Amino acid sequence: MTPQNQSLPYRSQVPPEQTWDLASLFASPTEWEDACNELESRLPHLSAYQGRLSEGPAILLKFLNEYQEAAAMVDRIFSYASNGSAVDTTDQAASARHGQARSLAARHAAAVSFFNPELISIGFDRLYGWIETTPELSFFTHYLERLQYRQEHVRSDEVEQVLALASDAFTGPYSTYSMLNSADLAFQPATVSDGTRIEVGQSSIGSLLTHPDREVRRTAWENYADAYLAFRNTFAGTLTAVIKQDVFTARARGYPSGLHAALGANYIPVEVFHNLIVVFQKNLPTWYRYWRLRKRMLGYERLHVYDIRAPLNGQKPAVPYEQAVDWICAGMAPLGEEYVSILRRGCLEERWVDRARNKGKREGAYSSGGVKGVHPLILMSYAGDLFSLSTLAHELGHSMHSHYTWSTQPYIYGRYGLFLAEVASNFNQAMVRDYLFRTQTGRDFQIALIEEALSNYHRYFFIMPTLARFELEAHRRAEVGAPLSAAVLIDLLADLFAEGYGDVVEFDRERIGITWAQFGHLYMNFYVYMYATGISGANALSRRILDGEPGAVERYLDFLKSGGSDFPLNTLKRAGVDLSSPEPVGRAFEVLSGLVDRLESLVEGPA
Repeated sequence: MTPQNQSLPYRSQVPPEQTWDLASLFASPTEWEDACNELESRLPHLSAYQGRLSEGPAILLKFLNEYQEAAAMVDRIFSYASNGSAVDTTDQAASARHGQARSLAARHAAAVSFFNPELISIGFDRLYGWIETTPELSFFTHYLERLQYRQEHVRSDEVEQVLALASDAFTGPYSTYSMLNSADLAFQPATVSDGTRIEVGQSSIGSLLTHPDREVRRTAWENYADAYLAFRNTFAGTLTAVIKQDVFTARARGYPSGLHAALGANYIPVEVFHNLIVVFQKNLPTWYRYWRLRKRMLGYERLHVYDIRAPLNGQKPAVPYEQAVDWICAGMAPLGEEYVSILRRGCLEERWVDRARNKGKREGAYSSGGVKGVHPLILMSYAGDLFSLSTLAHELGHSMHSHYTWSTQPYIYGRYGLFLAEVASNFNQAMVRDYLFRTQTGRDFQIALIEEALSNYHRYFFIMPTLARFELEAHRRAEVGAPLSAAVLIDLLADLFAEGYGDVVEFDRERIGITWAQFGHLYMNFYVYMYATGISGANALSRRILDGEPGAVERYLDFLKSGGSDFPLNTLKRAGVDLSSPEPVGRAFEVLSGLVDRLESLVEGPA
């Protein structure tokens, strides 16, 4: 029999019901262009407030209202353009709109760059006095508290304007990375044991790495890595440029390091980062135990990296999209009928989710919820398995967080920050996983569910902390002028993974070392560590609800509604978890260890 190819469809061939509804933002590109022109016309008016805010609370309030209206327009314009490009990175018109939106956003930021320096020059005592005498300004209190927290890192009007204008040029390395990664990078197909070839793409690699056929997993993993290795120097160039930009920004704002700048901008002490890394390294033996168990269950003489997500039962449970929505809704039922009905309607009626798998679609998954007055949008490539169900639950956690925040908070508190965001997303996964453990009691399904959970932990509690250590060392090298070539980056990450995999997992240094090129997250300054803190906070909060603790549901919903109206650690403390302490991370590792125990008992128990 002649081997056949299994190819991904073009975007134009995807059924509309598998796509999201971008018309919720703008009905057409023409309407989008009109909005761009309208925003452009507002910029001189916003700039004209420069030097006038000290006139009194009435002028400040008037500016704030116009500032928020214009910023909301920027969000809508940018969301339409960026999301339109993400589903098909080969679409040149969509890519052009994305670039146009970035430039317009930078010009808007420059037009209002005087705002924070001018507030500082007015003086916080005077500003708080205005709030006391002007009730309409009461919502502005926490904005001033945040500004006061980081005031020593706010520069003059002129410098802030330059930094805002530079933000457009600074997107160059990531734009280059994104187009190479999602549009131009070509992968050799994976090969089934019978000779059939399966197309490898950003929207299919996840399902290929969980394929029951080991040859599919091996060839998919190797061919995926080899494509990145072929462009290692280009990828190293774009990542190095971004790291140097981070260092430049940290120095321009007077921070002692890139880590301090990234965490300080999010109001997180650097000790939170270091606590995570210490607890992670201390608990590596739990991972070694899991690798050994997996090796024994699969019956392999040698366990390779491409076996980390191999199905332990030989076949993965099929989970159609509609079934996934039903199970997610059932898992989230403790939060109440309102939460569940909004979620279900978004998935099945309002087309929040772009779940198609097509050529040119960018890798990974995300929730785009940053537009006030518009429902969230979710990008993913749904593969009909438990892993996709978990990803959908994760992104719906983000989306519901956005929904409740925008429904409750004024515009200036709509950005709750990634530190809080990753708690909400991982919370949904924990709740849905608990529901499935309680209701799908067949041994094979339980094993599949545990391996999904452990795969999730592998990504968020192993890959991401390892990348965080890599990111810290790469920034430290840039800060002292040490070289950051492709070879240096590959060796650095390979050494860190060698420590993490121990002597159990077979190691291909170059292919595992190039992993940094596969994560666009590294272009978001010190983002990856938040996945591990997020899963730790999520475990703590979900446990309170599942244990029936009085008031836990109400506190969690208040957390979703709080947005950015308080400092992140304070918001989480009110919900019931203190992430300034290493304890929640340690407790999350106990959950991980318990999953390994549970899997071991199923393997050794009666069939």
